[in-house]
Amino acid sequence: MKFLIVFVALFTAALAGTSRLAHDVGHNSFKYALKTSDGTSKQEEGQLKNAGTEQEAIAVKGSFSFVADDGQTYTVNYIADENGFQPQSAHLSVAPVA
Repeated sequence: MKFLIVFVALFTAALAGTSRLAHDVGHNSFKYALKTSDGTSKQEEGQLKNAGTEQEAIAVKGSFSFVADDGQTYTVNYIADENGFQPQSAHLSVAPVA
């Protein structure tokens, strides 16, 4: 799984014209940061929770930013864990669930 995450990050970086890429893959965790020449950036870190149990899961937190066609930079911060993907941004609106 960690290999796949690093591979995807490196592949994306190669396609996007990377200005900066940093990564650290540990036994039960990973961390990487990517910044491209077009102003796109992504940072993410994850950790294995409850290793060796039936509740084993990866908890991830991170953010990504990009410059849109309107020239404005949009940033999304997120957590992805046993409770699902939870994005937060000033530019996102969530309709109440009925």
